[in-house]
Formats: sequence, C-alpha cells, structure tokens
Amino acid sequence: MQLNFGLNSILGAIGGYFFTQHWLGALVGFIIGAFTDGQQRQRVQGSGSSQGSRGYSSYQSSPFSQSNLQNEFSNSLLILSAEVIRADGKGLKSEVEFVKQFLVQQFGRTLAQEYLLKFKTILVGPINIHDTCAKINRVMQPQQRAILCQYLFGIAQSDGNVSKNEYDAIERIAKLLGIPDYEFNQLKSMFWKDAGDAYKVLGLDKNASDQDLKKAYRKMAVENHPDKVASLDEHHQKAAKEKFQKIQEAYETIKKDRGF
Repeated sequence: MQLNFGLNSILGAIGGYFFTQHWLGALVGFIIGAFTDGQQRQRVQGSGSSQGSRGYSSYQSSPFSQSNLQNEFSNSLLILSAEVIRADGKGLKSEVEFVKQFLVQQFGRTLAQEYLLKFKTILVGPINIHDTCAKINRVMQPQQRAILCQYLFGIAQSDGNVSKNEYDAIERIAKLLGIPDYEFNQLKSMFWKDAGDAYKVLGLDKNASDQDLKKAYRKMAVENHPDKVASLDEHHQKAAKEKFQKIQEAYETIKKDRGF
C-alpha cells in the first residue's frame, strides 16, 4: 500500500516534534500538514494541468490561503474533540487541558488562546460531526484520518481511562471517516480497556452495586498491598506491585464507566 503523504505532512511532523520534543506535537504537525496537502491536491485536480500548476504555485505561496487552511482544519479538529469530551456528559478538566496543551504545542500560546476561546464555544453549542467528517474526508487520506482518531483516543484517555460513551463517540467518528474496522480495532487495543474485564479483576459481575464495588476494591487493595510482601524477595515484590496496580486500574476503569 502506498502512503500518499505530501511535503507539508512530512515537514509538519518534523517541525512539530522538534518544536515540542513530544510525539503529540509531531502528530498535530503531521495532521495539519496532511490537511494542507489534501486541500492543495484537491485544488490542482480541479484545474487543467497547466492551469493547475500555476494555481498550485499561487495557492501554495499565498499566506492568506495557508492561514485559511489552518483555521479550517483547526475548527474541524475542535469540533471532533468536543464531540469526544461531551460524550460522557462531563467535560473533565484533564480532557480540556489535553486539548489546550495540544493547541499550545502546535500553534504557540497566543494563537492557541484564540482557538481555546473558540473551543469553549463549540463545547456548549450544536455539533455536526457528519459535515465535519465529510469535509475531512475530501482532503485527507485514510491513513491520515486514522492518526486523527488516535488523537481523539488520546483525549479520552487523558484522565486515565476511556469510557464506553467516549469509545462509542470515537467509533462513530471513525465510521464517518471511513476507517476500516481492522485499523480501528488496532487503535482500540492501544487505548480502550473493556470494563467487563475490569469486573473480573475485582471478582464481580456487571450487576454489582456501587457499594459492592467499593467494598470489593477496598478488600482486595488491603489484601494485595505490596507492603505485605516487603520482606520477601524482589520477584515477589514486583509481582505484588503489578497485581496491586491492576486492581487499581480495574477500579478506575469501572468508576469512569459508571460515572462516579
């Protein structure tokens, strides 16, 4: 399979990484560059060959056009971000902070502040993800859209776990973006923990009450605390820490899934 990434995609990823020293910066730079590449290809394809070449050159060199592209894509990005954040009806501070840092790392504080104000308006207003995804589909390759979904999973996981409602929202977006099931499942395995498995870790089923859940967690946390094996060898201590961590992760997963 040939990956049809343009120069803006590559330069955006490189510049984003070196500017932020973080994978997130590279990801955002790549996505924005890919969006620009797509718009430029679309413009060239809509013109005759000789006219298209002149149009491409003029379009590529126009700061106004580049600025419009950046604003157009950032707006689409914020709409999809808001859809995920609103999915579980909370709008957690950690999720909004994730988007804020995302914007600062890519655009700098001044421009990010403008986008953040726009984002707060989007969060409380009506959202049309169908039109937004259709716009993205016209200018981005499937592989690039998958990277966009990876970013959305990052938002959902910013508070530690991806809830079922957040997962469902991202899955809807992925379908609208035309991402194949196998590719979405790969992304899902990287970020989403099935709450059903978390119940098994605590020895409960999904019908357990909140009170039973808290009681089971406290009991297991006490029984499996690493301090209880502090006198044993390193192997036993490491195994105890891993088990204790799994218990904590399972509890946090269920808490978020239930919304308490």
